Amino acid sequence: MKKTVFKMTMSLGIMVLAAQHVQAQGQNCAPRKDVLERLTDTYGETRRGLGLARQGAVMELFASNQSGSWTITVTLPNGVTCLVASGQAFEDVADALPPNA
Repeated sequence: MKKTVFKMTMSLGIMVLAAQHVQAQGQNCAPRKDVLERLTDTYGETRRGLGLARQGAVMELFASNQSGSWTITVTLPNGVTCLVASGQAFEDVADALPPNA
């Protein structure tokens, strides 16, 4: 009986954590068009770089020279774009990385 109650409690906890994760994703994701419009209109950010991620996703870096704000997004194959990280004090850097020693 104790094992059954323990398993039910653990299952409920896992479901709550999963629901919170989905809710958090929903707050940080929107159709690509809406995300780009907000980054441009609200923050003055433009795309500065991009790369391919796993499973066909595209990672992009947006930044503003005026405010120094920056945002990293990931766009999924279904057109949904999620905010991954953001911050301040963006600077363009053209220095080559040092070779691996």
